[in-house]
Amino acid sequence: MNSKSIWQVSLIKYAQHASLFLLRLWLAQEFLLAAWLKLKAGPQPPPWFATLDFPLLLNWLGPQLNWLAASYGELIFGLALAAGSFTRLAALGLLFITYVAVYTVHFDLGWAGWQLIETEAGNGFKVPLMMGVMLFILATHGAGKWSLDAILDRKSTRLNS
Repeated sequence: MNSKSIWQVSLIKYAQHASLFLLRLWLAQEFLLAAWLKLKAGPQPPPWFATLDFPLLLNWLGPQLNWLAASYGELIFGLALAAGSFTRLAALGLLFITYVAVYTVHFDLGWAGWQLIETEAGNGFKVPLMMGVMLFILATHGAGKWSLDAILDRKSTRLNS
């Protein structure tokens, strides 16, 4: 391999690690902000939240438990994403929270709302769809080299050698 191709391979690997790192940080701040807004509002869900139609099993929990589960789920999984710790699990948890958000809030316009964000007619699901795709990438690719997951994996590999 010549020096140019070694340099190109190094640059590609660096870009791959950076992209997963930046993706994790972007998603983490989005979910941490959502968690902060919910927690700041208090443990009681706002009136609009109490009227939502949740998916079957979550419907049995009632609005207050769903509010708290969404708040703390976004907080805990968001922190895990930021640190790159249990990234695949955190991404799957946030993917589920995103699914519930689309089901309850962002599907006002039905399938016609896939490319819309907010309109006078209701909420589309373009942003949650994009976030879902990003979470799927983290769930399938993991946290990348710049994460606690990678550090712990390297330590366990050294200990097992």
